Amino acid sequence: MQDVIQLLPDTVANQIAAGEVIQRPASVIKELVENSIDAEATTINVLVVDAGRTSIQVIDDGKGMSDTDARLSFERHATSKIRSADDLFKLHTMGFRGEALASIAAVAQVQLKTRQKHEDLGTVIHIAGSKYISQEPCTCAVGTNFLIENLFYNVPARRKFLKSNTTELNNIITAFQRIALVYPHITFTLHSNGNELINLRAGTLRQRIVDIFGKRINQDLLSLETETTFCKIYGFVGKPESAKKKGAQQYFFVNGRYMKHAYFHKAVASAFERLVPTGEQVPYFIYFDVPTEEIDVNIHPTKTEIKFENEKAIWQILLAVVREAVGLYNDVPSIDFDNEGRPDIPVFDPNASTSAPKVDYNPNYNPFKEVEQSSSRREVTNWESLYEGLGKEKEELQSLFTPDEPISESESLIAEKSPSHYQYKGKYIMTSVKSGLMIIDQHRAHLRILYENFMEQLNQRINSSQKVLFPEMVQIPAASIELFNKIIPEIERIGFEISNLGGGSYALQSVPADLQGLDMVALIHDMLENASEQGVNSPLDDIHHALALTMARSAAIPYGQVLSNVEMDDLITSLFATRNINYTPTGKTILSILNQTDISKLFN
Repeated sequence: MQDVIQLLPDTVANQIAAGEVIQRPASVIKELVENSIDAEATTINVLVVDAGRTSIQVIDDGKGMSDTDARLSFERHATSKIRSADDLFKLHTMGFRGEALASIAAVAQVQLKTRQKHEDLGTVIHIAGSKYISQEPCTCAVGTNFLIENLFYNVPARRKFLKSNTTELNNIITAFQRIALVYPHITFTLHSNGNELINLRAGTLRQRIVDIFGKRINQDLLSLETETTFCKIYGFVGKPESAKKKGAQQYFFVNGRYMKHAYFHKAVASAFERLVPTGEQVPYFIYFDVPTEEIDVNIHPTKTEIKFENEKAIWQILLAVVREAVGLYNDVPSIDFDNEGRPDIPVFDPNASTSAPKVDYNPNYNPFKEVEQSSSRREVTNWESLYEGLGKEKEELQSLFTPDEPISESESLIAEKSPSHYQYKGKYIMTSVKSGLMIIDQHRAHLRILYENFMEQLNQRINSSQKVLFPEMVQIPAASIELFNKIIPEIERIGFEISNLGGGSYALQSVPADLQGLDMVALIHDMLENASEQGVNSPLDDIHHALALTMARSAAIPYGQVLSNVEMDDLITSLFATRNINYTPTGKTILSILNQTDISKLFN
């Protein structure tokens, strides 16, 4: 029988490896920036064109590479990080497998310029599709300059299935932020199509978080820190009032590496279990320093899932330190006993002399002693005026019901006891119909009404705004400024008026007339979150849907609000005037009818 097994060529093997390591342009940036960090760079600049489709450039001022190292770095499993298998459990660097550069070179056109500090000349290398093209000396700055062009040019299927530029740019920003949050002492910049998106100066960890996510988050951060034999935990957690239903910034890092860990997330959630509403989450930025031999970072190709040896012990420590951080800042209500006027019990001293207790009393106190009271009374005058007009008022009351309008006793009783609608527990509206009893969810019904009103305003450019007396400041994170500027025209159609003050600060001058009394700053951030999920390159109807749904959720009647019979009648009338009375824009049921036959069966 003929042999069928053969060794794959390096180009094919590298493309297979690239399928796991290089999933999208954000993966390229992650690998290259991590290499720059391992090279002890103090400034890292990232430049992308068309969200990485056309080109990705990463420039650093690190140690650089020699001519030989630069050439060998593109070989598979060529690395300076490990020498033996034991080194896998003593990793202090971001990269170690030696697959990243080989995988990138297999699916893109790569240009590398690098120079070491003690060298006068550097070297430049050109590689395309794992094929070595050229290497020659050149003049360049100290450090490394990677230029990745035409990603997936030789893998058309992979390039075809890339998402929109907005989505891929969001993935790049997310990967960029995860690295920048760990190294506040390094200066980072991110440029897209020639525009500066993020500029992070070197500073403290708290300053780095504020620079990325905006000044608004600074007042919500509570610091935490503890050190045990198992690990060192430090960072920040948000206050309970900063909890959000979605879009909460939640990050875990271990030994300078971002990780996902559902088990540790449960520990943080348990600490806020009774402090935040169900379904909402607080932001946190928690860092772990664990001995390298007690974790394994090599269980997943992206190195975001990490195995801990003492997972349960660290869970308990994390829960305790988060609770301590929240309690330290008096965010957990404490029981304060009233000790005023209570006797102070001294500590027992066997050598101290004892004395008989003393009782304080008044020897002159007599409970039977009469107290002299003045018997003088004021003479009451003009008392007859109190009763003037009583007879006239009685006659007027008797004349309210004329014989021309007789009202039977049964009709008045029905009118009093049988309202047209009934509200149950501040949540449901029940009303009778021909087929039985109709039950309406008041919040969902109002949500449907408001949603269609806002959609009509967006589509017809109806601008009904109200000037605010004092403009409110809105802080937008640096990574979301470009997206927010694109959706401002759509937001202004509804009735908002927003002025750009620069530096991620915006002034809210006018608000829609229908949204009085709401937290407009939180509403703007919610609309931004929904727009980022939809993408500004999506159809206009999708953007309008996201904006209208956000505002409708914020303005809809909450559960527990008591409605009058007139308000319930107006709500039901407006609901039946909508296009879809049965379901909300998200597909949830608005009303349900309990048939008369089913009601009768209950009493059989």
